[in-house]
Amino acid sequence: MKAAVVTFPGSNCDRDLAVAFEKAGAEVVRVWHKDSALPAGVDIVGVPGGFSFGDYLRCGAIAAQSPIAAAVKAHADRGGYVIGICNGFQVLTEMRLLPGALMRNAGLKFICKVVELDVATTASDFTAGFTQGHRIRVPVAHHDGNYTVDAETLARIEGEDRVAFRYAANPNGSMADIAGLLSENRRVLGMMPHPERVVEDLQGGADGATLFKALIGKMALA
Repeated sequence: MKAAVVTFPGSNCDRDLAVAFEKAGAEVVRVWHKDSALPAGVDIVGVPGGFSFGDYLRCGAIAAQSPIAAAVKAHADRGGYVIGICNGFQVLTEMRLLPGALMRNAGLKFICKVVELDVATTASDFTAGFTQGHRIRVPVAHHDGNYTVDAETLARIEGEDRVAFRYAANPNGSMADIAGLLSENRRVLGMMPHPERVVEDLQGGADGATLFKALIGKMALA
């Protein structure tokens, strides 16, 4: 399995994401935002956290217009896997690969701490390694993580079982406690918490490793 990790100016979790993929058994290639195409044979694209282009305009808005963005969207449209974490989630909403938007935290402050998440569905290759309702501990570090969407779209998301993770105790005002969201075909995941930062015990926990191992394993069997 081959994973491509995109780097934008201001990305600061790209190496962490590459290491998480490698520990799960994937071959990792690095992609620069000015590249116009993904390397051949890429199975999954990782859009990392950080502050792409300094979060000017809206978080992720400039990154979503970069040359590599069109290739990432085409990869997703072909049924390829994509995961966007923190700023990466914001980029995916700006690319319209996921609905809604990430707004300023309800408390208007940057949040940096470990939070508990409940696994809302196991019906995806990203969450298949967990059990329904399982609670995991994953760090967050964001200023604009308040997931917001119109009522009609939220009802459709809920009806289609597309919420991957929910906050056990909502830190940012996110609607319906949504911490992670799946696309309609369940092959794109956006989440604000950082599973790539908890893939081994030395990091204070390894709950994130379950996501990456399950994902790479499922992709290998596909």
